[in-house]
Amino acid sequence: MDQPWMSRGQAVDLQQLRFAIAAADCGSIRQAAELLSIRHSTLSRSIRQLEHLIGVAVFERSGGGVKQTPAGRRVLWMARLILEQVDVLVATAKSNGRGEAGRLSIGFCTSISAGNLRATLTEYKNRFPRIELATIERSRARLATALRNGTVDILIVIGEVPLPDNTVRSLWSERILVSLADSHPLAARNVIYWTDLRNETVLLSQHDPGRELEDLLVSKLVSPEGRPRIERHDVSRGIIKSLISMKLGISLVLESDIGASFAGLVYRELRDGTGPTRVDFSAHWRADNDNPALDSFLKLLAERYPLLASDE
Repeated sequence: MDQPWMSRGQAVDLQQLRFAIAAADCGSIRQAAELLSIRHSTLSRSIRQLEHLIGVAVFERSGGGVKQTPAGRRVLWMARLILEQVDVLVATAKSNGRGEAGRLSIGFCTSISAGNLRATLTEYKNRFPRIELATIERSRARLATALRNGTVDILIVIGEVPLPDNTVRSLWSERILVSLADSHPLAARNVIYWTDLRNETVLLSQHDPGRELEDLLVSKLVSPEGRPRIERHDVSRGIIKSLISMKLGISLVLESDIGASFAGLVYRELRDGTGPTRVDFSAHWRADNDNPALDSFLKLLAERYPLLASDE
């Protein structure tokens, strides 16, 4: 059954609840008024208005102060719960508004076993531990769809994203490495050149970024006669590593992929005549995304990668 003070349907001021709690804690309206730096008459009138609204006496008054009535103890217990929830609501709203709480969804199609993306996500989580960080690894086409429909806040990818209205910022670059068995003849070299791959079998995943790596290989070795044999597998990068350890071929990987160690595999830098081969990463997000958590992530990117700030 509802309490009488809950059934009248009239608004109770939160300040009235705070004043009543202060009087209960002090055991005196006068002392509570002094603590709150308000007039005694103001506090007394507020408590009487509260009692009128809820239909019960909260206090028994005497010359020695105030004492909670049985009904008043129940009222004040509920009042404390209400004020605690209000305080939580305000604090949460402020944190969300500052980007200190909430949820951020980040899409990518690369490894986070090492490199800049891993370091960025780690620092972001350390700075904003109350933000739920959701990571999504999909093909670039599927990530573009997710960005378009709003299920992903930001993409960190290489290459282009087919969206006409997204905002793009350059971030960092990573070296391309050759992954091969430690017993492979090329493993004895510190550096491998693209032309060294001619007689090899290169294993690539059909999933991103395998397609970009194949395109890069074709651009570096223009003549079909000078290219290695390319095998495309509908498997993850981890399975490709297993195939390499079985000595079925070698592969191309991004620098960020080397954090996930695999027994029997080594990595070597891949170069052409001008030096190491690198690919560029960029961030993509919708300009109309007003998620405060996204704003705080973009500010972190600007701090870590100054080129981002200079593009603004």
